[in-house]
Parts: sequence; structure tokens; C-alpha cells
Amino acid sequence: MSRMTPIMFGPASRQLFGVFHPAEANEGAAEGTAVLLCPPFGQEGLRTHRFFKVLAERLSRSGIATLRFDFYGSGDSPGEEAEGELDGWRRDLCSAHEELRRRAPGTSIVWIGARLGATVAVLAARGGRCDPVRLVLWEPVIDGRGYARLLREQHVAAIDTTFCIPDLAWRRSLLQEPEAMPAEALGTVLSPALRAQLAALVPESLPLTALHDTLVLAEPDDERTAQWAADQQSRHMPVRLAYFSHQLDWTSDPYPNSAMVPADALNRLQGALHE
Repeated sequence: MSRMTPIMFGPASRQLFGVFHPAEANEGAAEGTAVLLCPPFGQEGLRTHRFFKVLAERLSRSGIATLRFDFYGSGDSPGEEAEGELDGWRRDLCSAHEELRRRAPGTSIVWIGARLGATVAVLAARGGRCDPVRLVLWEPVIDGRGYARLLREQHVAAIDTTFCIPDLAWRRSLLQEPEAMPAEALGTVLSPALRAQLAALVPESLPLTALHDTLVLAEPDDERTAQWAADQQSRHMPVRLAYFSHQLDWTSDPYPNSAMVPADALNRLQGALHE
């Protein structure tokens, strides 16, 4: 079994919980590489917790030091859900980057982010305070209103299937105000600041930089993400789009066609380090 070390890190006023997986000796390792895993938000983060644990263990065994962590106000990190918002999480990501640099000195750090975690990675890398050599963005959220609408739809669907007598008020609200920002989604609070940030989140607000390579992994039918990647390429940014279908359902419990840790997704993300 891979060794791993639970840690607390970051400034005293904003401590974060993480798990460090040190590199194990491996002749075929990607020499000098370390990986920072940026988790999704809310239920998507819960749904992929085991996936990222297994991915970190695989990377560690292959000789790549890996750090996974929880953003402030989420998971096992201190703070309240109501304090969660993109600007603070961007700073958290940079704190995690510095912690990984301290624990794996001399390595080139790759960020692997999923969903809203990938969006935070774009924002943090653009700020210039952190210096990843590559971003791997797995289905990044580039349309905040569309993302919020998806969360509301999944929230209503979960209520319909969870209670023997569905609460029709949720569905009426969804039908009457389809673009409204939810204060809660699938058991997670969205702070007023986060709701405002999602309302303003559009592809144009997420320009990539030339400071690092970027690999975007998107579903084959995700035309909007494909267009965003093409727009970045037209700006001569070092970005590549790859289509990737998998059996991971971001927001729901596992069904027969939805694996908790799909092997194809593990292989694809691990392979992204060598492209």
C-alpha cells in the first residue's frame, strides 16, 4: 500500500487539510514531476473523493509525489461552507502548490483539476503567484450559470427520488426561475459571494496564459468547451483539447453504468502527464 501523510498547511488564519503521497522509487517515473490535485465542488467533490485518492496512490507508486487537499470551508479543511468562494479558493490552491514544492523540492508541478476545481486552477495560474508547468483541466466549468442550473436540476431530481412524497416546491421554483442562483445544491451551501461569481463566470472571463501548457479534457458533445479551447488556441496559447468519455457520474450515487473509480479515467489522467 502506498504511504501517505495527512497534513495541515497554509497560513494560520486559513489552514487547509491535505494528504501528501510521496514518490516511491520507480525506474519508469516521470523524473522531476509532482502533481497537485484540485478537487471539484460540493457533491461532485464527494463523488470523486475516492477517485482522487486512488489516482494519488497510483501516481505515488509510479514515482510521482502527489498532494490532494480540500479547499477552505470544504471537506476536512476548517471553515464554513458559507465562506467558500473562488478568490479564496484560488489562494488556497497557491498555498497547496507551495506546500507541495516544499515537500517535493526541485520538481516540476502539474495541476490536475476537475470541474470547478479546474476553473479555480485557471484562475490561480493566471494570477502569476504560482508556476505550474502544465494544467490538466477535466471538464472545467466555464459557464457559471449553466453549472448552477445543472446543480439545481440535480438537486430537484435527488429530492424527487429520495422522499416518498416529493417536495413540489423545489420543482415549481426551478420551472418558474430556471436561471436563479441556488443557495443550496445537493447538500452544499453556495455562499452569496460564490453565487455572484458563478453568475459572472463566462468563457471570456477565463483566458489561459502562455506560462504553461494546458490540456483540456472534454466530453465529445461539449461544444462550448471546445469553442473555448479553440479561442485560446487562436490567441496562440499552448493549449490542446482532447475528447474523453467516461463512466463517472459527477453528481449522483453509483448506478450500473457509473463507476466510482473508472479505470479509463485513471489511465487517461495518468497518461496526461506524459503527453
